[in-house]
Amino acid sequence: MRIQESAEMYLETIYVLSKGGGDVRSVDVSEHMGFSKPSVSRAVGLLKSGGYVSVDAVGHISLTEQGLEIAEKIYKRHNILTRFFISLGVSEEQAALDACKIEHDISDEAFEAIERHIK
Repeated sequence: MRIQESAEMYLETIYVLSKGGGDVRSVDVSEHMGFSKPSVSRAVGLLKSGGYVSVDAVGHISLTEQGLEIAEKIYKRHNILTRFFISLGVSEEQAALDACKIEHDISDEAFEAIERHIK
């Protein structure tokens, strides 16, 4: 199932924050992404109703199995594409910015070819 790019970005952010250890809250997502708290709350509500995240009684956000699968895919794409661009001579900062733009739209075929090339 294909979800919107913005949802993928939220899932990836929740994943990255959760990898840092500790609980993830809407305020953490808001600070990390630079979005307003109401915008994040709305997005988290949509992700929750879509079955991508769960939120406990005190507001801690967890990825569901479905959300985790998407988050890991986007995170992997981001890292591989960043490494690919750096290998071409792009600065690390620009490589990460460009990877973020492309990771959501690149076809599986093209991504897998880049991944094979990097390895």
